[in-house]
Amino acid sequence: MTATDRRADTAAHRTTDNVAPSSLRSRVRVRAPELVGRGWLGTGGQALSLEGLRGRVVVLDFWTFCCVNCLHALDELRAVEALFPDVLTIIGVHSPKFEHEADPDAVVAAVERYGVTHPVLDDPELVTWRAYTARAWPTLVVVDPEGYIVASMSGEGHGPGLAALVDELVREHREKGTLQPGDGPYVPPPAAETALRFPGKVVALGDGTFVVSDTANHQVVHLGADLETELDRWGGNGQLNEPQGVLLAPPPVVEALGVDLLVADSVNHQLKGIRFGEGSIHVLAGTGEQLRQRGGSGPALGQPLSTPWDLAWFDDRVVIAMAGTHQLWQWVPGDSVDTGTVGVLAGTTNEGLRDGPAEAAWFAQPSGLAVSGDGLRLWVADSETSALRSVKRVGDDLLVETHVGTGLFDFGHRDGPAAEALLQHPLGVTALPDGSVAVSDTYNGAIRRYDPTTGVVATIAQGLAEPSDAVVEVDDETGGTRLVVVESAAHRLTRVALPREAQHVDGLAQRTQRPPTRLPSGLIELEVAFTPPPGQKLDDRWGDPTMLQVSATPEHLVSDGDGRARGLRRTITLASGIPTEGAGPTGTLHVSVQAAACDGDPVTGEVPEHAACHLFQQDWGIPVVIDEAAEPRLVLDLRGT
Repeated sequence: MTATDRRADTAAHRTTDNVAPSSLRSRVRVRAPELVGRGWLGTGGQALSLEGLRGRVVVLDFWTFCCVNCLHALDELRAVEALFPDVLTIIGVHSPKFEHEADPDAVVAAVERYGVTHPVLDDPELVTWRAYTARAWPTLVVVDPEGYIVASMSGEGHGPGLAALVDELVREHREKGTLQPGDGPYVPPPAAETALRFPGKVVALGDGTFVVSDTANHQVVHLGADLETELDRWGGNGQLNEPQGVLLAPPPVVEALGVDLLVADSVNHQLKGIRFGEGSIHVLAGTGEQLRQRGGSGPALGQPLSTPWDLAWFDDRVVIAMAGTHQLWQWVPGDSVDTGTVGVLAGTTNEGLRDGPAEAAWFAQPSGLAVSGDGLRLWVADSETSALRSVKRVGDDLLVETHVGTGLFDFGHRDGPAAEALLQHPLGVTALPDGSVAVSDTYNGAIRRYDPTTGVVATIAQGLAEPSDAVVEVDDETGGTRLVVVESAAHRLTRVALPREAQHVDGLAQRTQRPPTRLPSGLIELEVAFTPPPGQKLDDRWGDPTMLQVSATPEHLVSDGDGRARGLRRTITLASGIPTEGAGPTGTLHVSVQAAACDGDPVTGEVPEHAACHLFQQDWGIPVVIDEAAEPRLVLDLRGT
């Protein structure tokens, strides 16, 4: 997956050469390949073509709905789209990573879930993805009104630069007479009818009722014991935006702040508290802006967050699954709203699966949290590695351990010993009374159970519609326990029994179908192409404002040239003698980059003392096959032609 690397040195947001807008253009005019896929959404049943869109600027957004950075890019594109309603057409090209994301019904649901208001091409076989040689989610490609590719860029954070480029293209083609303003091709779907829309997380209140985050309705709902009767709703009027994790406020928080419920407000990038009695909502952490750089500890209300997804009370602090930075953060409440602090608890912002000390561990979009019954272990659903992981205190240290899962590209539905078991993009995790763990195995539509005593994974329920969370409920009649499961794609909560004997599933292992990159062993020239947007420039008066980090899975795949250093070019050495694995990749090359550009004077090209600066960043997880006949060069586009 291609999530954004958050490690930034903001003091280095300076630049070298003023870049004219024309530098974004390809020197050789390349006709944009036609759009080919299974079908279209948001067009009223009509198929679109680039030929039919001549006269408009077109931006292709290659995305997949599991990717949190793709969701960030969708938010950025909305603002650009609003600036050019009659001349710009944004087309989403949905190119899946996981098997479930190729399901046509799942794509339809995702388009509604995330409020996509432009046409989307369903590209399950990655035909258009390959035609445009995309390597990362998200990737943006700009096509001019004459049908030629003028720029491409990977990752998020491109909104302002993209708007400037579109503005230039509009002016240029208006002068040439090749711009044809008019209505766009988007046709909205019928209005939704269910009360809940894509609920995310649930918590039991102890009186037989439940609180659920009604994510696509941007509210939090109090439901009765029948799981349908609405007792209260909080939110609306922009107070919440796609809320996810909900947590009953622990006693220290209730006593100090008087809030009853904590909410992970994912798109507002904030932690909020709700007071049930008065229905008021209060910001407890986050500025409302998305974190665009490496985070540190500081005042809770002064620190940006990045897509908080779930919450848990562990080790006398609220742990936040910070999906947007691939980390776990902590919020330590103070004696008032103004005195709380937040900071990193675990994870480096590198996306991947690496265990060990918390400060050196890697996560990949952690999305579910639960504390063991003894309070000593924090279970983590690490969605992009399809893994069940945990954090445990050992003396003065926190250690991260993986129990199920092997990495970014392997997934499936397989029961048995944990080392062989497979999940598919789990979003939730629930501690069970016997010490085992229930995993909401979202893309498998299943609830799985991991027993840490035996080290075995079993399936206890199947056929669910994207289960994203669950909570334990005691059956008053039998005294037994069952689960109340959030079926997100079915817009409901469902009760699931916990049988004595778990079902056993031995399905096929899956691997991401993205084609691997072929590279020889030995010296490889690695380059990340980056061209600042119009009106911005790099400035090296305070040092090189770019940073490149290289690592690999397995680690010995890169024998030299790994690590973190400034600059966008590097020579690395791929080890020889590594066997290939049939048609699959030999390993994964992890490349993280960040580059900072500042607004420059349009005449002199100089950067004013108080100029606004912008951070561009991207992570690539590139499947690699060792092929001695391949070219020893790898070029990746952060933003370029």
